[in-house]
Amino acid sequence: MTADTILASLHLSIPEIILAVGALALLMIGVFSGERSGPTVTGLAIALLAAAGLWIIFVPGEGLAYGGAYLADGFSRFMKIVALVGSIVAMFLSMGHAREQQLDRFEFPVLLVLATLGILLMISAHDLISLYLSLELQSLALYVVAAINRDSVKSTEAGLKYFVLGALSSGMLLYGMSLVYGFTGHTTFDAIATALSSETRSLGLVFGLVFVLAGLAFKISAVPFHMWTPDVYEGAPTPVTAFFAGAPKVAAMAILTRIVVTAFHPVLADWQQIIVFISIASMLLGSFAAIGQRNFKRLMAYSSIGHMGYALVGLAAGTKTGVSGVMIYMVIYMVMTLGVFAIILAMRRKDGRQVETIEDLAGLSATNPFMAVVLTALMFSLAGIPPLAGFFGKYFVFVAAIQAHLYALAIIGVLSSVVGAYYYLRVIKVMWFDEAKDEFTRTAGSLRLVFGLSGLFVITYVFFGGVIGGAADLAAATLF
Repeated sequence: MTADTILASLHLSIPEIILAVGALALLMIGVFSGERSGPTVTGLAIALLAAAGLWIIFVPGEGLAYGGAYLADGFSRFMKIVALVGSIVAMFLSMGHAREQQLDRFEFPVLLVLATLGILLMISAHDLISLYLSLELQSLALYVVAAINRDSVKSTEAGLKYFVLGALSSGMLLYGMSLVYGFTGHTTFDAIATALSSETRSLGLVFGLVFVLAGLAFKISAVPFHMWTPDVYEGAPTPVTAFFAGAPKVAAMAILTRIVVTAFHPVLADWQQIIVFISIASMLLGSFAAIGQRNFKRLMAYSSIGHMGYALVGLAAGTKTGVSGVMIYMVIYMVMTLGVFAIILAMRRKDGRQVETIEDLAGLSATNPFMAVVLTALMFSLAGIPPLAGFFGKYFVFVAAIQAHLYALAIIGVLSSVVGAYYYLRVIKVMWFDEAKDEFTRTAGSLRLVFGLSGLFVITYVFFGGVIGGAADLAAATLF
């Protein structure tokens, strides 16, 4: 790759350059300003992420860059904006609770910016090597933030588990990539697709495909690579968990969609079987394993596993309608999840004690009616009750599966939704019908803003959902 090629490619990757240069500048500000610079650096980091998002919206770029390793198209723009919104909200949630969660160090926002940089690069990856490098950039930052509260044994354990299992998944992914390269002779997605179209697939290539999908399935916490999720969700500081549940999942689902639809499209019958299995296993485990949970964050972990299974229903279809359904589902899922984690952060007793069990929500309708109404709307939406946003997310992926004649997958998805509705309704029952406990302390304005907007989104989605759906259709069309 020549210097001219690199210079000609720079304009397509301006958002990533903004984050890379900005992260280095924020690090210098933190180093020279001292320990008290945390809030300032966090505010600047949010502005930096917003600047990258505005550039993507108002200065869109199209085309391949860096010798085919980076692709800017409608699909990447859509998913990048969704991921940036998730990163901004998660960082915003950390501002009011930084001190008690030990997130008031300037390193925390810098690490989140670097993780977001990896996320954006991963969404635009169009080569196996650029995919792996961007994934590792994201993962290394996330390993640290998971264990950033060094005074908490749970946080340290969460970081260690995520690191060990993440290293294992990275090894599987790299091994799969080496097999794919060995049997096709290429690393760029288009070249792999061309090689697969011109020759009969070999058993070694199928093994490579399995390992690549296994490595990416870990990142979306799909079964059977979900083991880290409940412990990391519970152990990591709540703002960190909110970040884990949003932007990285969006990026992993985006690159999983791109690699199977672009690189492995000629062997659709092979990867479709794998995606169907992972989807069914995730939906069933997410529905049944969550029933016995008492900790709200662990409940959301199993809920996340289930929702990734529902999103994969659309991907299994392998069609433009299915990809569009996946994109819509990820938008709705992220908004719902961030709203719930804002409420979990607001679960604080008047003595300053943070509580996380579902039983602590008892009688919330009497002590904090606004929070109870919003959480009720979010729980109904997560369960897929019409006419809330969650219903439309599931509707689009199930319709795509039916159009692709995956009837059994759609039926299992509907039945899993019915089972999963039980544990969401249990939360609602505790809030509205159990005897009230000590009320929570006054909720910070930032938290009220986040979960209030989230609740408004899921309630009013029926009025503006067509706009998001239209944008998703246009973006999905760029993959086909």
